[in-house]
Amino acid sequence: MTTVILAEKPSQARSYVEAFQRSTKKQGYYIINDSLLPPDTVITFGFGHLVELAAPEAYDAKYKHWSLSNLPIFPAHYQFIVPTDKKAQFKIVKEWLSKADTIVVATDSDREGENIAWSIMNQAKINLKQKTIKRLWINSLEKDAIRSGFKALKDGWAFYPKYQEAQTRQISDWLIGMNGSPLYTLLLRQNGVRGVYSIGRVQTPTLYMVYQRDQAIKNFKPEPYFELNAEILANQQKFNAKLDPYQRFKDETGLMTFMQAKHVQKGSQDGLIKDVQKQGKKSASPRLFSLSALQTMINRRYHASAADVLKAVQALYEAKYLSYPRTDSQYITDQEFTYLRQNLARYQKLVSKEIALPQIEPQSRYVNGKKVQEHHAIIMTKTVPSQEQLAKLSKLEQQVYDLVLRTTLAMFADPYEYEETTIITQVGDANFKATGKVPTKQGWQALFDDHKADQQEAATLPIVHQGDQVQANLQTPQKETTPPVPFTEGTLITAMKTAGKTLDDEAAQAILKDVQGIGTSATRANVLELLKKRGYLVSEKNKLHVSEAGITLCKAVELEPLLTSPEMTAKWEQALQQISTEERTQDNFLSQIKKFVAKLIADVPTQLTGSAAIKQQINHQQQAQKNAEVFLETPQVTVLNKQKFYIVQPKQGEDFTLPKKWSGKTLGKTVIKALVTKGETSKLKGFKSKKGKSFDAKLKLDGHKLSFDFD
Repeated sequence: MTTVILAEKPSQARSYVEAFQRSTKKQGYYIINDSLLPPDTVITFGFGHLVELAAPEAYDAKYKHWSLSNLPIFPAHYQFIVPTDKKAQFKIVKEWLSKADTIVVATDSDREGENIAWSIMNQAKINLKQKTIKRLWINSLEKDAIRSGFKALKDGWAFYPKYQEAQTRQISDWLIGMNGSPLYTLLLRQNGVRGVYSIGRVQTPTLYMVYQRDQAIKNFKPEPYFELNAEILANQQKFNAKLDPYQRFKDETGLMTFMQAKHVQKGSQDGLIKDVQKQGKKSASPRLFSLSALQTMINRRYHASAADVLKAVQALYEAKYLSYPRTDSQYITDQEFTYLRQNLARYQKLVSKEIALPQIEPQSRYVNGKKVQEHHAIIMTKTVPSQEQLAKLSKLEQQVYDLVLRTTLAMFADPYEYEETTIITQVGDANFKATGKVPTKQGWQALFDDHKADQQEAATLPIVHQGDQVQANLQTPQKETTPPVPFTEGTLITAMKTAGKTLDDEAAQAILKDVQGIGTSATRANVLELLKKRGYLVSEKNKLHVSEAGITLCKAVELEPLLTSPEMTAKWEQALQQISTEERTQDNFLSQIKKFVAKLIADVPTQLTGSAAIKQQINHQQQAQKNAEVFLETPQVTVLNKQKFYIVQPKQGEDFTLPKKWSGKTLGKTVIKALVTKGETSKLKGFKSKKGKSFDAKLKLDGHKLSFDFD
């Protein structure tokens, strides 16, 4: 009776192996001996996705070259392939799965993990009905968590609908990408624009959100307004107060009318302390981290990209220091709370400042088993690293661990307490309000002393009493409304997660709230990386903007609102969830996607042909591309910068090329300018011969031919 444990990747398999008593390493698998497992047990593994959807040309060679006449591409049956570089490992996995009596699915405990495992098992063409299939479902790669998980294996077939949901998402994204990308690319090329324009179920609405923000900033027209504020002098101390209730005045006339009605004037006058209220307030510590919340906070503090944060959390998970990273939950269960409480003293040693942690009973703000479905919030594991081990981590990994550590410990600290003082000063018939805070108990905030930027500092107010006479200096500053702020990766991740806020339809908002908006915790970082890699999004000083190519794509897709709207994602996500709850079938969902694709193919050509905005944007992009290519401009010649060489365009004569590198030396602007204007350079250092020896020489341009001059 052979038991095969299928891990997602080699590092995960090694973590399992380390949790067992004895193991023997073989090529592509391990033989395991442990009292916890049946006698003949092996662990084998994938390299993530061993099995992928085939490209269109696998169905028909005609699809290799894009053509509008070949659309739509709707395969009758979807083909899956094993990439060439993974075939050797797949063969090993297949052989063991064929021999297995029991298969333990031990890939990541999420939908994508199900997709990876079941795709491998299906591609192996084994009769799964004749196998016993179990599921390992854990939140940590620590030895104790792994052994506990193997003692309580679940029925593998119970997770099969999650695989169907994940596979349906994969196929639907393939259908939209493989039809939408050629459709828009070819139509835009017909309109005279170069490049490939990629369409995606999640990436397109995400890009469009940034585009809309950029447009709002670009088209923003500041509007002037006036405020009426008071500088109050009481007991030789000054403090500022705002009109209560606060209001803005569009023009000076409206302001003067208001002031006359309230019997006040600009400048110094008498005032009266009308009311003084003091109220003790408490502030609970921040919620525990989901992946999106952690990515947002780390980006805000350290400007790290969402993808880099995910990579860091994944590394900390594999080092057994943090729990499973790809989670949407900000809650833990009583079980996690108990082990955290038991290890408090060890965690505290990693925080430079000693702080009281008296809250040792679970609070529903953080601990709620009913709100933990697949995975709990990101917290520390029982494996507490030493200072030496922490020092070996990358800087970002240290920052991530430290923030998770402090945020989790804050749950055990007292609330932050402060006294809030509100002073109402009457001047004429107008009231002015000032609010100040005085901390009375630091509580959990003592853990975050190093991050004062996260804390709102409020004014300290003087001691005054109701009925006190004061002097008020009324001021009427003129200000301007400010434009929206650009997205950062952190705020964009949040916008993807809470995309429901942009929807008017209540039902659509509720769906997005349930499924955490556009994309999933596991995919959002990848979507942003893809948009940057394809050149649609650019990041400058942690601010995201849409490139010229991205603007062209957004102008094209905005004519088809379902491609840009979070509402589409909401409806799709609801339907996909219904597959995992067996309320809907894969065929039913994919038939709707095909109708959507067919509508795109029918409508988009006409939309683009009749769009003046598209034509204007294409002209703008072509000019921008041309400007970006100009490397050097002289009265005699223009030099264009291409990826691997320069194109020299003389005002008279034929174009020719020059290399960017010559005998190991990079040819920069000074060298190229000398060559195209004088025909030669001064003596240059840093050339290398074929044998690797350095030498100096002049470069000479004879006609279109480049050569050395050793004179």
